Amino acid sequence: MKLKPVKLNIEIYPEAVINYMKDSALYDSSCSPQARVTFINKDDGYFLKEAAEGTLKTEALMTGYMHSLKLSEEVLYYGSFHGRDYLLSRKIQGEDCTHPDYLSDPKRLCDTIASLLRELHEMDGKGCPVQDRIMTYTKSVKRGFDMRSYEPDLFKGIWEFESFSDAKCAAEEGLPLLKKEVLLHGDYCLPNVVLNNWKLSGYIDLDCGGIGDRHIDVVWGIWTLNYNLGTVEYTSRFIDVYGKDIIEFEKLRMIAAMEMIGG
Repeated sequence: MKLKPVKLNIEIYPEAVINYMKDSALYDSSCSPQARVTFINKDDGYFLKEAAEGTLKTEALMTGYMHSLKLSEEVLYYGSFHGRDYLLSRKIQGEDCTHPDYLSDPKRLCDTIASLLRELHEMDGKGCPVQDRIMTYTKSVKRGFDMRSYEPDLFKGIWEFESFSDAKCAAEEGLPLLKKEVLLHGDYCLPNVVLNNWKLSGYIDLDCGGIGDRHIDVVWGIWTLNYNLGTVEYTSRFIDVYGKDIIEFEKLRMIAAMEMIGG
């Protein structure tokens, strides 16, 4: 997690948020242009995310639900104020999986996140507030059919396609095969998994979570090891630890195509 000291006019924020920001050191920890994330260095720490009105609602719901399962932080405030959404939550104790202590032991890291993902997928998601993640996922993929968001090198060295047309065909073939089968994280990447001495403290950035197809999380688990470790060496190991007996390998390739296009 990268933190940059920042000065903000806290008077423009909702009153419930101001009470936490007052007399606190503030740090920018944003990693996306779509949302500003501020770390509030008070007590054990808080994170405040702000974005366009209505865009943080699903994340607030999913984070609250995952907190009830002891899998995420506590949501202290969610609301819209002057055309912006604000989501305030406690900091999960520990470090995310991009911390050097974890990256320096890649085999253990691979095995850890694969095992944790399998455990997540085996949980009962009957109380999940997003019971059909496939519907919104499908809409997102189809919006990418205009080729504007195509990323042909997203899974370079793992799943590659000769052209956008080939990727689109694979995506179209795979969409009807997606199942509402497990509780998904939705963006299962190393920065979104927080460990404390190699044990799970919780998950963050849950706006893409819900009940959906396990292969979506598996694809991102493979991607993040490739991206953050700079090698495809751990792809097979991740699948083996997760459980290759329940993996449809062609579906992984189809979902990779969906993500390249706009998933």
